[in-house]
Amino acid sequence: MKEGIEIIIKYLPVFLPLIVIELALALTALVHVVRHPHYRFGNKAVWILVVLLIQFIGPVLYFAMGRGDE
Repeated sequence: MKEGIEIIIKYLPVFLPLIVIELALALTALVHVVRHPHYRFGNKAVWILVVLLIQFIGPVLYFAMGRGDE
């Protein structure tokens, strides 16, 4: 058990920025999905699931393919 904690502490400086970037990207995409009613593909429920369940790729997919005209 002690080895597992040591590994987490060792790699925390690498993973912490990635975690913060993922949360910020997901939150930004989620807010955009909720506020905008127009999508190129799918509907609001589908995009919320994609953004929340497919990490890193989901928010990028939304901004690249799902976001409709403003």
